[in-house]
Amino acid sequence: QVQLVESGGGLVQPGGSLRLSCAASGSIFSINAMGWYRQAPGKQRELVAAISSGGSTNYADSVKGRFTISRDNANNTVWLQMNSLRPEDTAVYYCSADLLAKDGYQYDYWGQGTQVTVSS
Repeated sequence: QVQLVESGGGLVQPGGSLRLSCAASGSIFSINAMGWYRQAPGKQRELVAAISSGGSTNYADSVKGRFTISRDNANNTVWLQMNSLRPEDTAVYYCSADLLAKDGYQYDYWGQGTQVTVSS
């Protein structure tokens, strides 16, 4: 079994910052890509940012220059630093991990989601 536990969401004013964390634990052999997705009410889940095990990153156009994804491979942790937040960033944010488990199989795991609300 593998668990992804997120933290760091909350309410912030426009222009503010938040840092999301996601720690993966359990029967993990290695993790390939890790990422953050978000889903706003009435909208489809969308990729926000992703990072490979080697540190290559990609971002949604809407967050480039404002959000930064990083990870600690030794501790199976990924972060999303969100600056200059806008009301349209309001959503439930989900952590994801593409990993090789100790049973030898590849899995995609998701966290439970953390709410980010940007409002004055």
